[in-house]
Amino acid sequence: MMQTLDLRGRALSTAELLALVPRSASDVGSAVDAVDALIADVRERGSAALLDQAERFDRVRPPHVRVPLGALREAEAALDPAVRAALVEAIDRVRRGTAAQVPPTVETAIAPGARIVQRWQPVDRVGLYVPGGKAVYPSSVVMNVVAAQVAGVASIALASPPQAAFGGSVHPTILGAAALLGVDEVYAMGGAGAIGALAYGVADLGLEPVQVITGPGNLFVATAKRAVKGVVGIDSEAGPTEILIIADASADPDLIVADLVSQAEHDELAGAVLVTDAPELAAAVAERLPAAVAGTHHRERVETALRGPQSALVLVDDLEQGARFSNAYAPEHLEVHVSEPDPLVPRLTSAGAIFVGDSTPVSLGDYIAGSNHVLPTGGQARFAAGLGAYSFLRPQQIIEYDRAALRQVAEQVGVLSDAEALPAHGDAVRARFRGEQR
Repeated sequence: MMQTLDLRGRALSTAELLALVPRSASDVGSAVDAVDALIADVRERGSAALLDQAERFDRVRPPHVRVPLGALREAEAALDPAVRAALVEAIDRVRRGTAAQVPPTVETAIAPGARIVQRWQPVDRVGLYVPGGKAVYPSSVVMNVVAAQVAGVASIALASPPQAAFGGSVHPTILGAAALLGVDEVYAMGGAGAIGALAYGVADLGLEPVQVITGPGNLFVATAKRAVKGVVGIDSEAGPTEILIIADASADPDLIVADLVSQAEHDELAGAVLVTDAPELAAAVAERLPAAVAGTHHRERVETALRGPQSALVLVDDLEQGARFSNAYAPEHLEVHVSEPDPLVPRLTSAGAIFVGDSTPVSLGDYIAGSNHVLPTGGQARFAAGLGAYSFLRPQQIIEYDRAALRQVAEQVGVLSDAEALPAHGDAVRARFRGEQR
C-alpha cells in the first residue's frame, strides 16, 4: 500500500536527502494566475465578488457575508453540551500553553544615562482563516483565536467558507466556537477571495484591512497568502497535512498504523511517513495497514493518501540516520516511538511539533494537548515555526540616551559616519553640542 524507500548502507548528503523526501505533487505556484484574478476581483467589486465566488466555489450564495451577531449567539447556545465542554477545556489548555510564548519587557543599561527597552508589541488587527472543506474545524478557531488573544491583539476578524447545508452561513459549530471565545466579527467567505478581502479590506462590508493573516487552508488559500505577503504578515503557506514517525523495534505497530491513518484521513494529498531502523516493524505496519484502512470511515481518502508519492516506509541504518532524514523532511507533525527518546529528541531540530512517546499521538495535539496545531508543512519547518502568540507580536527596541551619554559617544558616531561617507549623520549629533567647549 505504501512505497518503501531503503536508505540503508547509503551515506547521503543533505542535498541528496532533500531530493529523496516524499512529497505530494501539489504546487503553490500552479494556482498563482487564478488566485491573482480572484483577489483582484474582490479589490474591484467588494462584496459582490465575494458572493459570486461563493456561488461558484461553495455552491451557495450567502444571505449575509458578515454573519449577524444573533446567529453567533444562537450557534453558541445550540452547541452540543459535550462539544462545548471539550472546547472550553481545549481553550483553557491552549491559553496556558500559549502564555509562555509572550516574552517579558526587558530593559538593558548600555551605559550611565543610556538604555534600551526591548518590548513585544502586538499588531492591532488580525484575520484568521478557518477552512471548511472536507471537515469542520472548531479546533482551528481555538488555535488561531487564543494565540491572537494571548498576544494582546485588540481586533480579530474570522473568515470561513459558507456552507450550502446551512443556508450559506458558516458552519454553526465554527460560529459557536467563535462566540465562545468572544469573537463577533465573522465572515462567510472562503478561498483566495477571503484572503484578499482580509488583506485589503472591503469597504461596503465595513471590513477593515488586517495586519496579519493566519490559519490553514487548501492550495488556493496557501497561494493567496503568498500573494498578499508583504501587504500583510502571514504565518506560513500551510499545505496538506503530514506526519512522520520515527520508530525502533520497541514500537507498537498497531499504534503506528493508527497514527498514520489518523492523518491520512484529512486529505488525499496528506503525507504519512514511517522512518525506522527495524525492518520487522516496517513489515508489520505494511501487513496491518490494509485492514485498518478498510475499517476506517474515510477509507477511500486514506488509501489514496497512503498510496501517493507523499507517503512512504523509510528504512534506515540507525536512528542517527533517521534523525537526519527527518530533519531534511521537516515534518509538520513528528512522532517519536523509541525505547530511549532522550538522546534522540535533541537531534530532531526541524519539525512543526514533536510528540514523544506512545501516549502522545498527534491527535492529542490536534485538539487538547495545549499546543497549537497550526503548523508549517511542505518542509517549511526547516525555517518557520508553528502558530503562537509570537506570530502576532513585533519585537521593538525603545532607545533613550541622556545628554551626557550621547556626548560620550559623539566622536565615535562622527568617525563611523565619515567612514561610510554619510557626514550628515555625524553632524546631527554634533548639532546637539554646538557652542560647547570640547
